[in-house]
Order: sequence, then C-alpha cells, then structure tokens
Amino acid sequence: MRAHSCIGRALAFAAGLAVAAVAGAQSPTPSPAAVKPATAKTAKPVKKAPPSEFKLIIEPRAMDLLKATSARLAAAKSMSFTAIVGYEYPSKLGPPIVYTSRYDVTMQRPDKLRILMPGDGPASEFYYDGKTMVAYAPAENLAAVADAPPTIDGALQAAYAKAAIFYPFTDLLAADPYAALTTGAKLAFVIGTSGAVGGVKTDMVAWANDDVFLQIWIGADDKLPRRIRAMYRADPLGLRHEMELANWQLDPPVAADAFASAKAQAAGRMAFAAPAPPPKGVKPIVKGPALKATPTQPAAKAK
Repeated sequence: MRAHSCIGRALAFAAGLAVAAVAGAQSPTPSPAAVKPATAKTAKPVKKAPPSEFKLIIEPRAMDLLKATSARLAAAKSMSFTAIVGYEYPSKLGPPIVYTSRYDVTMQRPDKLRILMPGDGPASEFYYDGKTMVAYAPAENLAAVADAPPTIDGALQAAYAKAAIFYPFTDLLAADPYAALTTGAKLAFVIGTSGAVGGVKTDMVAWANDDVFLQIWIGADDKLPRRIRAMYRADPLGLRHEMELANWQLDPPVAADAFASAKAQAAGRMAFAAPAPPPKGVKPIVKGPALKATPTQPAAKAK
C-alpha cells in the first residue's frame, strides 16, 4: 500500500475527530430527566481498532530508478549542472522563511571540481585541482587554500572536516552515487510520474532511512535527477529543503584552466577553517560608523 494512501486515511480520520469534537462542544447539555441509564442489553462491547495496514517497504522498481540515475552520473567523465537550492529557516512570525542559493557546478573525474555560488547571500567560489582546494570570497577578495586528497570524494570530506564547507548535491558527485544515495534505506517506493518538473517527464520516487525522508524526481528518459526534496527526522520543526537541478551536460569538453582562478591566487589569505564564534560577550555592531578597513579585514557597512 502506498504511503500517501495511509496519510490520506490518517488525515481523514483526524478531520473526523475534529468535527466530532466541535459538534460535541456546540451541542446543548441534555437535562438529567432526558438521560436514560444504559442497560446490559443496550451496551455494546468496544471493538478494537484494526491493525495498521501500512508497512515500510522497499520496492525493487524504486531502487532500480535510483540505480539507473546513479549509473548515469558515475559513468560521466565530466559533467556540469546548475543547482537551485531552497531551504526554510525559522522566523519569529511562526511560518518559516525560504532562502535560495544557486550553484554552478563543473567537475571532471577523478580529481577536478569547480563550484561557483553567485548568491543570494555572499558570493563564493570553490576550486579543486587534485592537489589543492581553494575557497574564495570575491567581495572580500580573500581566499583560503589547503592541501587536498587526490579524489573529489576525499576533497569534499576534507573541506567539510576542516572548514564546515558542505554542498547539498555532494552525493551526486561521488564516485559511487548509488551507495551515497541509498545507504541505510528503510523505505522506497514509486509515487508516479510528473511532467511539471524540469520540462521533462519524470518518475517520482520516495526514499527514507533513519535520518531523512527524500522525494526525488528522475528523468524518465535521460535518468538524470531533476528535483530533490528532503525533510530530516531530527528537525523538530520539520523544515523542508528543496533542490532543482538543471542545465545538465554530461561529458562536455572542459578547459584546462577551469579548476583554478587567477583572482583567487592573487587574493589575500585567510585560514581554511570553520568560522569561529565571536568571543564571549562580543555583540555585532548594529549602528555607528563603518569599521575601518585593514589589510586582512575588509570594511563592513553599518546596518
């Protein structure tokens, strides 16, 4: 049985309870004379609720679709795509606010990667050439440089460990995307088809492990991922994360200098490390004159 069928039944049941509760609250209380005591003949035994029919299943066809898209990505010697990522953030108003980021990605297996992030928010660039990884902030003209492992998988793991740099499409760049996408699977089923995502017909797959529930739209013909939606079990707010994937090019020619930046090489240096929290007791400046620029600290505009 499909998960959405069970959810629909659960919502209908909850709505019925709500209507019953409202009706009970609005009904007049009967007078004592109108109330008749129940007798043994009229009393009926309480029936036990039927056991839930829903079971966690892993449909072979769903896993086959994930395997097909993974094989398509793994077979590409080079590829490029655009990821538009939207994520919800809590607000004091109650409803979450959605922020959006764009990533223009170019990679060449096994050891070349470029990620350009033009905004929203501060622009940033990431370069990896098989030996060195560089994180560059164009507005501040600062770059962090570090030695890197000899594979894309290793470089992305090192970037996260050293500087908390993480990209939501990391699994798609892995040498074995299928292992990255399906580890710990507890649920997988095909929802149906859609023609409203990416301008192509897609197969919709639901997948979950103990940590995350994913919905993935996979091109029916080209087997490329077009959209991924995630909700994390540990998130008490149930915030949603979505990623649209477009402009796919598999095995395109890539310029030899695509994985380095002359501007980043000439920029000022900063530590390749996770952002440090402010010292205890220090509060951000919210008014007053702009900070005076120094060789290592660009001017910050007063708010």
